[in-house]
Amino acid sequence: MRPLRGFTLVEVLVALGIVAIALLAGTQATSALTRNATRQADVLLAQMCAENELARLRLSRQLPGVGDTDQPCEQAGRVFNVRLGVRPTPNPSFRRIDAQVLEDGLPVLRVTTILGRY
Repeated sequence: MRPLRGFTLVEVLVALGIVAIALLAGTQATSALTRNATRQADVLLAQMCAENELARLRLSRQLPGVGDTDQPCEQAGRVFNVRLGVRPTPNPSFRRIDAQVLEDGLPVLRVTTILGRY
């Protein structure tokens, strides 16, 4: 008699289990890369909005008044809201400026800087 060739049922099930685990790991890695790429695009657009508002304040050549303001900002067809918070510092010639960028009410980015009197 010739010995039977082929795989047993247990060997096939073990191989399928290994393949399933490898595919699951690959799917999770791909999902993480996609989320990170999306987050990076969001942060880049938000940073452009924040930097635009901070540049606007620098170019005004005046020390901004203390308080909070909201400014809309559109980048790449998406609408962000830039919340500027101007706070005094111990030196009256400087102001602390917090620019928080929100999309749909959720924070995306916060940039803080100091602006001096010109």
